[in-house]
Amino acid sequence: MVTVSRGFKLFLRCRCTFKYNFSSIRGLGNRVAIGHYPHDTYIKSILVEFHCVSHIVRETVGNYNSLSTQAAPDEEEVADKVFNQILATYENSPKSSRETCNAYVHKLCKAGNLSMARRLLQLLRDKDILIPNAYDTLLAAAAERNDFDLSFQIFKDLLVFHRPLSSSCYLNLARSFANINDCTALIRYVKQLADLAFPSSTTVLNQIIFAFSKCRQIEKALLIFNEIRSFGCEPDVITYNTILDILGRAGQLDKMVHVFASMKEAGFIPDIITYNTLLNSLRKVGRLDMCLLVFREMSDNGIEPDLLTYQAMIETFGRSGNTNEALRLFSEMKQRQIRPSIYTYRSLINNLRKAGKLDLANSLLEEMNSSSLSDLAGPKDFKRKCR
Repeated sequence: MVTVSRGFKLFLRCRCTFKYNFSSIRGLGNRVAIGHYPHDTYIKSILVEFHCVSHIVRETVGNYNSLSTQAAPDEEEVADKVFNQILATYENSPKSSRETCNAYVHKLCKAGNLSMARRLLQLLRDKDILIPNAYDTLLAAAAERNDFDLSFQIFKDLLVFHRPLSSSCYLNLARSFANINDCTALIRYVKQLADLAFPSSTTVLNQIIFAFSKCRQIEKALLIFNEIRSFGCEPDVITYNTILDILGRAGQLDKMVHVFASMKEAGFIPDIITYNTLLNSLRKVGRLDMCLLVFREMSDNGIEPDLLTYQAMIETFGRSGNTNEALRLFSEMKQRQIRPSIYTYRSLINNLRKAGKLDLANSLLEEMNSSSLSDLAGPKDFKRKCR
């Protein structure tokens, strides 16, 4: 694909087969004759009223094959000139300068000229000007190309100069490694990030592990976890909870139980998220016996059940045929002012019907149908308070 610098070059330097009434575009500054555009005018036309010419740039870049051009200016020279223009206006108009930079980086990434976008952001960073949105755009573009080297460099800049990072930054970093099977390179990169993130290394590694799991790169997420101590870091409860969730969703229950045991052996105290993760993973595969053991341990440790706990155990007891215990928990749940969800009602109603307790099932059905939205738990109630 033609680079954006060449796209702008075409817009400003070529002999075109179509015509634009340039005088109708206000605010472009100097009027210039078609066929001769010195570099300074070239740069001004990029930066001044950038939004006015963006549609022309798109059209020019998309149709460059139909144009006859001279050689494009050196990319580093163009990036330097754009940088100088942004720097000149940044102090008096930082918001406008950031918008200009964002738009310019977006055009560069869209045209595949990631190296020039990277250079521009480096020049700005060296002047202590960091524009997170532009970095996000470049990081996403690098991820699309599976360019893990570039993604890593961009992520390092953000990690050093701009924290906390958004979840999308971590996800784009993970996406860029999708086609990389070199475990040695992955571990080397992650260790560098852990060193840079100190003293928040564990927090950053937790986010990286979670991002890899979200991108379905489970083996890489587990590899990072297994190597975490070699990075000079110690896992925390959040690390273990994340790994338990990964293993549970993958159906690797034996490994999940093993990690849970090692968590306690290492002196970590499981929290409500730990137990809910175990309960839901075991419930989904029908391990009702283990659900009861986990639930008892949770109660013995003085941890109060929440909505997710009650929902898991009500279904567990209902599926095992112990509808009396399911009803007891349902009543206890409401007494503790924890609102049941429609799913809780439906699960209990279905299991009561299977047990032949139709009157109770119909009574609960009427109760559910007469409940207002404020009486029922919604999607927000199921979100973890922390991870």
